[in-house]
Amino acid sequence: MHANVLALTWILGLLGTAVGTAAEPARWYRGNTHTHSLWSDGNDFPEMIVGWYQEHGYDFIALSDHNVLPTTEKWMGLEQIQKRQKTLGRSAFDKYLAKYGTPWVETREVDGTRQVRIKKLSEYRPLFESPGKFLVLQAEEVTNSSSGKPVHINAVNVPGETPIPAINAGTAVQEIIRETMRRALDLEKRTGQAILVHLNHPNFQWGVSADALARAVEERFFEVYNGHPSINHLGEAGRPGDEAIWDICNAIRLKELRAEPLYGLATDDSHQYHGGSNTPGRGWIMVKAASLSGNHLVEAMRRGDFYASSGVRLRDVSYDPGARKLRVGVEGEPGITYRIRWIGTRTDCDLSAPDPNTNGIGAVLREETGTEAEFNLPADLLYARAVIVSSRPHPNPSYPGQLEQAWTQPVGWK
Repeated sequence: MHANVLALTWILGLLGTAVGTAAEPARWYRGNTHTHSLWSDGNDFPEMIVGWYQEHGYDFIALSDHNVLPTTEKWMGLEQIQKRQKTLGRSAFDKYLAKYGTPWVETREVDGTRQVRIKKLSEYRPLFESPGKFLVLQAEEVTNSSSGKPVHINAVNVPGETPIPAINAGTAVQEIIRETMRRALDLEKRTGQAILVHLNHPNFQWGVSADALARAVEERFFEVYNGHPSINHLGEAGRPGDEAIWDICNAIRLKELRAEPLYGLATDDSHQYHGGSNTPGRGWIMVKAASLSGNHLVEAMRRGDFYASSGVRLRDVSYDPGARKLRVGVEGEPGITYRIRWIGTRTDCDLSAPDPNTNGIGAVLREETGTEAEFNLPADLLYARAVIVSSRPHPNPSYPGQLEQAWTQPVGWK
């Protein structure tokens, strides 16, 4: 096994990440791990954003602003906030004031400029959290660059008041990912609080190649879908889309590096909450965890007990390792059809061939229509996963022609 994987496995073992013996019955929790507010480059107040997710049926939310944790004192000019809104009508501040009023909303005058205080997480968290019903996770988007290209990594369920620092801009992509992981795991080990670390939008400005991500084996999570319209989700000629990146990475890891595969998340990466092209509700994860707590959610995801969605809901997804059988059940809706695609990569895949139509990487092994299906993994597969595609167009698409989907995690590789 790859030395880095052994080290990571040893660290996670010390932290007791497995909770398979937990007494509580596991259930599904819906959440989003990538969202922005006025703490960085979003255009709304954190309370307004958290309230939106709670009102729309989410169980947990993480506001992941760039290189900052919402733990310090922050004031912002109202004119600056209004400029970010880019729409007519009531301003973000007017909506905020109407909802929360004074004295919660605090303003001041500084050199003739009216400012409003942006609340800390510790202040607004009690407005929303309820045991077993809703959870707000502290998070950060560790925003780095390598050779002028973005390398953005989310850290979710971060303890304390100090953000994980960005890495020197001259550092190689793989080392940025590795060093961010090392810092997060060190913080986790010191505090006992499990931290989810996932690479964001690899195709944003073509910042992270499939090969670089594959070889940064410490990273176990990435965004297979990100709702920002500028992240090149589908790729382009000569550049693989996010799903193809996923399969390329896992082929390299499992066949060449003997390392554990990547798991895929869907997120919003929302910045705009008053109209615009980058709005919330496009992608999320469903986590099957023992309880609605940060540690249980992260531990469940490390076991692969979650799926990613841009609209399709699953009743369940299960894998029987003895029988090598993957099952999915869709929460079907009247008038909607569902195509279930079984995706996999064979052991004889050609890692040197760039064409996904001939190299055997990420092949569609079978496709069927319905809400219940199962797939017996042949012995010559490195892994398999399922993609469920709805006939319903996405109500808030991030790219033309988008349909609602769900993605299960790769199985059969252990």
